[in-house]
Amino acid sequence: MASWGRRSSGMVHHIKALSKVELRGKAGAMKGGWWRYPLQPGVASALVPRSWPCVNTMASLFLVQRFKSSLPQKQVEDDDGDQDLDFPGGKVAYTSEMKFISGSYDKRIPCYRVLGDDGELIKGGSDFEKVNKELAVKMYSDMVCLQIMDTFMYEAQRQGRISFYMTSFGEEAATISPAAALTKDDIILPQYREPGALLWRGFTLQEFVNQCFGNKDDGGKGRQMPVHYGSSKHNFVTVSSPIATQLPQAAGMAYSLKMDKKDACVVAFIGDGGTSEGDFHAGLNFAAVLEAPVIFVCRNNGWAISTPTSDQFRSDGVVVKGQAYGIPSIRVDGTDALAVYSAIRAARSMAINEQRPVLVESLAYRVGHHSTSDDSTKYRSLNEIEHWKTDRDPVNKFRKWVELNGWWSERDEADLRSSIKKQLLKAIQVAEGTEKPPLTELFTDVYDLPPSNLVEQEKLLRQTVNKYSHDFPSDVSLH
Repeated sequence: MASWGRRSSGMVHHIKALSKVELRGKAGAMKGGWWRYPLQPGVASALVPRSWPCVNTMASLFLVQRFKSSLPQKQVEDDDGDQDLDFPGGKVAYTSEMKFISGSYDKRIPCYRVLGDDGELIKGGSDFEKVNKELAVKMYSDMVCLQIMDTFMYEAQRQGRISFYMTSFGEEAATISPAAALTKDDIILPQYREPGALLWRGFTLQEFVNQCFGNKDDGGKGRQMPVHYGSSKHNFVTVSSPIATQLPQAAGMAYSLKMDKKDACVVAFIGDGGTSEGDFHAGLNFAAVLEAPVIFVCRNNGWAISTPTSDQFRSDGVVVKGQAYGIPSIRVDGTDALAVYSAIRAARSMAINEQRPVLVESLAYRVGHHSTSDDSTKYRSLNEIEHWKTDRDPVNKFRKWVELNGWWSERDEADLRSSIKKQLLKAIQVAEGTEKPPLTELFTDVYDLPPSNLVEQEKLLRQTVNKYSHDFPSDVSLH
């Protein structure tokens, strides 16, 4: 970065010499960053000679801003006669008192909610986005659908029919409500517990099951672990197992939307454990500096696999981390579908209209095991799990509110559950009977012309399968 600063200063002097323009004062109103407008008429064109190749107006403005911010500043006095330091980034007041900033607040950041555990609006709870019957019923129906799909697919894994699975028990509202608050043009980068968002966007139960079984109808051609969904059709970037890598990517995608002046944002999900990764901090800082329209949604479910949040954070959870990067943040009850929906709607408006990132911490306890490779009873009590499963279940809570509005009945409930179960049984039967993709698909879709090492690997694979054919599944072909 230092070398870049030196190069940029040298470039500015070169611009100055070529254009014979004095670089003094402010080159326009650049509040918040070099891409802000308006500029004084003629300033941009005067800074760079038209004959100078490979330099555009925005680049020249960037160089000017970097040059100006690196100038040594002297002390200045404010209106009261006190001295301030006019340092790059803004004036800083002096003080003769040695005082350290507190490492934590006296009180924890409150959690925004709309519904009580009984499904009724809390007292004074009027600050939320109103939803109509159609939207509320679809949100609830998808929450039920996700819950039933998780039950069926978890059992399928236990029966040895698929290799792996992760449930969303306890986090249904934390993934479906955000999707309901977005538009189809908004890009979602999931972690791996956001199938609810993809379900909302129209991914079918058959498509979910095909992916988990890894058959030839799976959009990923069987090359991903189960529950690593993706769909370009639905603006849902494929799940990647490495933790938090999607956050810097989200900042870059959001910046591209900003450059293209799109009326859309990016939404990146992360678990509480993922906030300990370096990519979390890089992604937030990247987005903040570039003022990118991205919403970072952290599902704080209490346990990063087997690590409780008390062992993960010294600070007050995740919400306070946004302030360090200059990002507006909010903590919301992730078991409250209305609260999550309202918070994401407001965050989306802020991200797009103000062109800035937003951090949302959603508190939604993970009722299920981390995955089918985990036994959470080894590190937490059954009483704790049961409390959140029965007393704080987001699906039951939202159902009570929908029923209180007169939009749902016992008959509706029975019909919905019966229909979903039939669809899932059929989808599993179809997926299980569909052949696997040919092994040759392992080497496609990356290179136009495969490099020599991949050609050699494919050749060796063919030889191995032919030699030990009895060790390979009969429904997996080489062609």
